Amino acid sequence: MANKNDTTFFENKLLDFVTAKDPMLEMLQWVMDKFMEIEVAHKTGAEKGIHAKSRTGYRCGYRIRRFDTRLGTVYLSVPKIRQGGYIPFFVTEKKRSEQALIQVVQECWLNGVSTRKIENIAKRLEIESLSASEVSEINNGLDEMIDNFRSRKLDTEYPVIWGDVLYEKIRDNHRIVSKAVMVIKAVNLVEGQQEILVVEPMENESEETYSALFRKLQKRGLEKVCLYVSDAHIGLQAAIRKTLPETTWRGI
Repeated sequence: MANKNDTTFFENKLLDFVTAKDPMLEMLQWVMDKFMEIEVAHKTGAEKGIHAKSRTGYRCGYRIRRFDTRLGTVYLSVPKIRQGGYIPFFVTEKKRSEQALIQVVQECWLNGVSTRKIENIAKRLEIESLSASEVSEINNGLDEMIDNFRSRKLDTEYPVIWGDVLYEKIRDNHRIVSKAVMVIKAVNLVEGQQEILVVEPMENESEETYSALFRKLQKRGLEKVCLYVSDAHIGLQAAIRKTLPETTWRGI
């Protein structure tokens, strides 16, 4: 059973919470503050202000961190540690759940679900903070990742390249249409590891579109390919002879 001092302490805290503007949010912040103090005490080997032989680290003030919760926004005073740093466990776990949510939103977007529909789905799941504009912002991050992948620097030489065309449904000017998507995979010369060089949508399969694609690869650094393996598309073979004349082609 709790002693008299504990009871008095919690009675006083109860009065503080009852008179607060948002009692639930105040209680949540108080609990998080206590958990941070306990975590840091375990991490440093001693409680704040206590001299002990068990101490393995030292505090160096606080940093203010905004933390959004389902109950509202709080501003945490996160203890700083001189060596090793400190992030509260509940912040780390929230980051993981946020990343999972971002991946779900991006998957929905890639499958043609509109930002408004994603917002409605989020509300049904009681995720009130995910608006259509935030969905758009998340997918802007996805666009940046794709742009970085499509423009990254390539090796100058690859011993073997495989190319194949898939027909996929793609979002184009707010419509979902079927388009040819060229996927080129290569083995790099240094490590012998396979890597995807490009995933490129094309209007059609022709010598012109293939030539344009190969010129893009050359602008990214590609100079030499020993063997190109693909189907026997006539336009593709003509493009290889035109843009990669030293490359041997082999059909599959």
